[in-house]
Amino acid sequence: MTDDVRLRRGRGALGFSFFVQGVTFALLVTRIPAIQDRYGISDGLLPVFLAAVPVLAGVASVGTEHLVKRVAPSVVLRWAQPLVLLSLLGVGAGERLWHVAVALGAFGLSVGALDASMNMLGVSLQRAYGRSIMLGFHAAYSLGGILGASAAWYGAHAHLGLFTGYLPAVAVLLPLVLLGSRSYLDRADRTASEGLPEKGLGAGGFALLLPLCLVMACAYIGDSTVANWSAKYLQDVLGSSEQTATVPYNVYMVTTLVGRAVGDLGVRRFGAVAVVRGGTLLAASGFAVVAAAPGVWTGMLGFTLLGIGLCVIVPQTFAAAGRLFPGASDTAVARLNIFNYVGFLIGSPLVGAIGDAWSYRGAMLVPMVLVLITLFHARSFGPREARYGVDHERRAGDRAVDVGRGGNGV
Repeated sequence: MTDDVRLRRGRGALGFSFFVQGVTFALLVTRIPAIQDRYGISDGLLPVFLAAVPVLAGVASVGTEHLVKRVAPSVVLRWAQPLVLLSLLGVGAGERLWHVAVALGAFGLSVGALDASMNMLGVSLQRAYGRSIMLGFHAAYSLGGILGASAAWYGAHAHLGLFTGYLPAVAVLLPLVLLGSRSYLDRADRTASEGLPEKGLGAGGFALLLPLCLVMACAYIGDSTVANWSAKYLQDVLGSSEQTATVPYNVYMVTTLVGRAVGDLGVRRFGAVAVVRGGTLLAASGFAVVAAAPGVWTGMLGFTLLGIGLCVIVPQTFAAAGRLFPGASDTAVARLNIFNYVGFLIGSPLVGAIGDAWSYRGAMLVPMVLVLITLFHARSFGPREARYGVDHERRAGDRAVDVGRGGNGV
């Protein structure tokens, strides 16, 4: 097999892994009301269950940082993704409260390892390709999220039980994931492949990474605001119908997919810094439009701008961490991934508390201000020349084929 073929197969396999994760996560979060009803989880206890998942995922991300010093990220991903799928099935198969507690705990731990290892492989593949491809992986995640949410809607509409609704997806995706995992590609320069630990971030390394961590947390605060409050905002503040209130999140997901699908071209043409700045301004404008919207359709416009703007920030943050620490990208990605869950934990309660204490229009200004923090740290995304454009690709041609081990060995 030629190196070019291995690269393409590795990219396709990893893209499919992102897609499956999008499907899986959407199937879980969109059926939360059904999960609550099945297990009799009270409204007071539900936030505890929901918070436990990102907390455990953060713990697993820290564990993955140390695990990949001994085994390749491809090995972690090969085992973590099947565990995520089986944990999802376990959520639908139980009967007692402790059953769902165990299943959600397993889901949180395995999803943390999965998110970290997937993005580690994405960063290393982008380096091997010599051009921006990271947004494409996250576009696959967005596509999976749309399809997973659609499948969950059908399951609820057809009054399917959780297990019955989850089983077909797991039965189809699990063998495909195991088959695709044979094509994962790891970094060529991983010193762990020689039996030695990967280099650490070095003295003051985390201080260099901290701006990207802050950007990641703020981006996920914005994302969780849309996920958890867009429907309520449109219905309670802007006076939409119940059906119309479900539209903003769907619009947000579609624009996220579109933005990520074309975002790599923008990075190659204008550079990562320019793309991140543009995305930040669009996202902040979206929150401002939502906060000031006089009616439903203006609110829809705001959520559309949000999707286009926010979608580029997270993938480019992972890519920037890889460029900032080329000899310790696995460690940098694992630590950065923790702030994904920090933002998720903070965002929804923060907006809810401000909305209840003041107003939901005012609450929308808080994630707007937090997202704008990205502008102050845009230089952390690399020099203007770090665009992985055509010239860079030509210079990288000789080294792009040096992709390291396949995912078949430890």
